[in-house]
Amino acid sequence: MSQYTLHINGKAQTVEVEPDTPLLWALRDSLGLVGTKYGCGLGQCGACTVHLDGVPARACLTPVSSLGRQKITTIEGLDPQASHPLQLAWQELDVPQCGYCQAGQIMSACQLLKQHPAPTDAQIDAAMASNLCRCATYTRIRAGIHRAAEIAARGRTAKPAAPGKGKQ
Repeated sequence: MSQYTLHINGKAQTVEVEPDTPLLWALRDSLGLVGTKYGCGLGQCGACTVHLDGVPARACLTPVSSLGRQKITTIEGLDPQASHPLQLAWQELDVPQCGYCQAGQIMSACQLLKQHPAPTDAQIDAAMASNLCRCATYTRIRAGIHRAAEIAARGRTAKPAAPGKGKQ
């Protein structure tokens, strides 16, 4: 076992794990940050997506020993008050069905909106293709990304709609 200082959501946190321990398990088991989910363990589903220095990465494939001083952002650190445009849009449109993959979906969509503040359907589909949703809420995810782009463009916060009002 070795000690590693990880820079997570703006705070330095120390974990004692084996060098090859995936970041996913350090986050969940050592630090109690359970928003990042285990999906496939192969980096193919996207449920474990976090940001490393602002770039989406699969936490299930990233050994803790490889991180150095990279800044790690999890879904918990995206916006502690859940007021990020994507979080607001997800609530307003009631995007998730089971919700298991949604943290990874949001983390990937965040990068998309940084690159394309008003993305087209084709840009959304291309950017989100590596994030799987077992409930197949892809049309709601796309609508949520469009809504988040609108919220961000207006620079305002939106009130979440009543439960179920945004389902498509």
